[in-house]
Amino acid sequence: MSVGQLARRAGLTAKALRHYDRVGVFAPASVDTAGYRWYTPDQLAAARLIARLRGLDVPLDDVRRCLADPAVVADVLQAHERRLEARITRLRGDLHELHHLLTDSGASTMTDEPEILDHRRLGAALFNGVWELLEQEDRSVADDDRMLHMAHASRHHWGEVGGAAHLARGEWQCSRVYSVLRRAEPALHHARRALALCTENGLGDWDLAFCHEALARAHAIAGESEAAREEAERALAVDIAEDEDRALVLADLETIPGLPRFW
Repeated sequence: MSVGQLARRAGLTAKALRHYDRVGVFAPASVDTAGYRWYTPDQLAAARLIARLRGLDVPLDDVRRCLADPAVVADVLQAHERRLEARITRLRGDLHELHHLLTDSGASTMTDEPEILDHRRLGAALFNGVWELLEQEDRSVADDDRMLHMAHASRHHWGEVGGAAHLARGEWQCSRVYSVLRRAEPALHHARRALALCTENGLGDWDLAFCHEALARAHAIAGESEAAREEAERALAVDIAEDEDRALVLADLETIPGLPRFW
């Protein structure tokens, strides 16, 4: 098969196949005297594997490993899944920090009492520290303990000086930490508290959507797939003003274990 023929059948482009040859990922069976690349039919499966892996943004070095030893594909995909989850967590943390700043932008820090300022600084620092730990792929048991206590400490400090949005986001973060630690009961408890705070204070948009996301995740951890699916549907039904925020909700829903990809 020519480059173009293989590209069409594998779901790649001819340009991509030439690039993979140049970088040593996938070489043709032969190159004729005119410089044309030719492939054999039994190379089609490998080309299709490359297309699927690269479609998921799997790094080229990992693609090369998979081609050399198909037995490592599952390990490579699991490692890539962890990287993607860490990336989503970083984005989620950035969004939270951004909204904290926007929520606080109208407050006059010049007239705040020192104690209030301390609560705000500690609440924000602990909140961000939890995200840094969530991003780690190799946390120890001690790291998990730290992460859990920091989430509760952040929620405490915001409880002293924050508004309803701060409290709901603090409960949401506690729920996420418990879900990551596979502790369903407290994850459900804090997700329900976050939802109650949103409902009681008229909070909507992405705050409300993420409350349902937290409930969906906690139900999934508990093995309650039907309840998880229902909460995911509620999250999707929330009216979210910004496309970027909605995309982040969708991305988070897709990391929930065992939940069908129905959105």
